[in-house]
Amino acid sequence: MSQEDPRILELRAMRDKVHQGGGKARVDAQHAKGKLTARERIALLIDKGTFHELEPYVTHQGDELGFAKDHIPGDGVVTGYGKIDGRPVYLYAQDFTVYGGTMSDMVSRKICRLMDLALRNGAPLVGLIDSGGARIQEGVKSLGGYAEIFRRNARYSGCIPQISVMLGPCAGGAAYSPAITDVIIMVKNHSYMFLTGPDVIKAVTGEVVDAETLGGCETHMSISGTSHFAAESDEHALAMTRDLLSFFPANNVENPPTVPCSDPSDRMDEELNSIVPLDGMEPYVMHEVVERIVDEGSWREFQPTWACNALTGLARMGGQTVGIVGQEPSVMAGVVDIDAADKICRFVRTCDCFNIPILTLIDSPGFLPGVDQEHRGIIRHGAKVLYAYAEASVPKVSIVTRKAYGGAYVVMSSKYLGTDVTYAWPSAEIAVMGAEGAVNILFKKQIEAAADKVAEAKRLAEDYRKRFNNPYFAAASGYIDDIIEPRETRMKVIEAFKALRDKSSPTPPRKHGNMPV
Repeated sequence: MSQEDPRILELRAMRDKVHQGGGKARVDAQHAKGKLTARERIALLIDKGTFHELEPYVTHQGDELGFAKDHIPGDGVVTGYGKIDGRPVYLYAQDFTVYGGTMSDMVSRKICRLMDLALRNGAPLVGLIDSGGARIQEGVKSLGGYAEIFRRNARYSGCIPQISVMLGPCAGGAAYSPAITDVIIMVKNHSYMFLTGPDVIKAVTGEVVDAETLGGCETHMSISGTSHFAAESDEHALAMTRDLLSFFPANNVENPPTVPCSDPSDRMDEELNSIVPLDGMEPYVMHEVVERIVDEGSWREFQPTWACNALTGLARMGGQTVGIVGQEPSVMAGVVDIDAADKICRFVRTCDCFNIPILTLIDSPGFLPGVDQEHRGIIRHGAKVLYAYAEASVPKVSIVTRKAYGGAYVVMSSKYLGTDVTYAWPSAEIAVMGAEGAVNILFKKQIEAAADKVAEAKRLAEDYRKRFNNPYFAAASGYIDDIIEPRETRMKVIEAFKALRDKSSPTPPRKHGNMPV
């Protein structure tokens, strides 16, 4: 039996060293926090046996201060490619066991090369974030490294899906990279993002706050609107990532994948016919409408605890990915405010980037009135929604379920804003404003002259509502394509998107538009 080549033995020893990361003590410390290591995370995310690592022997190259004495293979990040559900994906996982996963010049080079490969090959990019920030020992080199990553995040936006999975800290300028990506998933109690940490804030402003309150998962899910999904653990976050990628195409020139569907496309839900109350002031739950019309179990809501008067999310209808936007009449009557406008605009543009058809469910009395909203720029923020819908070239179907008043009707994917098919339920009220407001303006003198002003106003409002605030008046003018029974919604939407599958909507030559921000 021949003796084994010592060079092979050396390679195996080096591979073992690579897989040890920062060493047993640091790995144990990571586990003690309830967190997985970079390689353990990759093993859960990627199909078994498909991960191929790139540049595992890279180490840091410069440290003028002499603090970073250990040259650990990989240098704080694991990069490579593999498959998720048999589809190619590129990913990097910051390794907190190696110098806290901090950003060095070589870490940046590894990530940037991976991003370039993802773009060239038209495959999604996933970043598993767990980092202490810039590697101070390398000074401006680490900052330059961040800038290289940010530039690629921006340039590749809309070309390939980019998902950031926040599995630990992401502080300082590092937080800008996830903010540019398409989807952010955070882990409760383990991940946080902020530009200036609690110590800096205390020193500058005197405010005392902990990291979780300042930039934890709940903060970014419910207050800032920065994060899209909340996970209970590393394992949950990685499972969510796998699931979410199944709704997206690999790149901007492909269509989203179609999956087998056992839910009949012509299924009619009789409960929908009675879901909208006869009293226009009584709320109902739009989420229930969504659940009843999409493929069973396919609804994935984005940002469910932020701007709850609006809902956005991905689902499947007939096995096809669909983006759904709507108002939630059970929250603030579905009125559109600044946060809701931002939420809707961002989601519409995400769908348009990746050829995902958009269904809009409309029930809104208008934009939120008030001095605070006007002074903070509700015009500018509302214009974002208008701009996003007008610019979107994907198939668009809208359904007015109840109220569609004024500007909220116009900007929410109205027919002449470029929506391909517009339906209305019999309960739809499409008008400049509600009947009560309209008659108070149009018949002010008549109401004031009446013996019973309240009764006269009520009579006029009821007459106005019957004549104008109904879907038939709008349909007679061509603003609605058809009035449908609510139970027919699933079938009508699926067939509409089938008919629009080959839609072509060329745009005028330009560098890019100038959306209000």
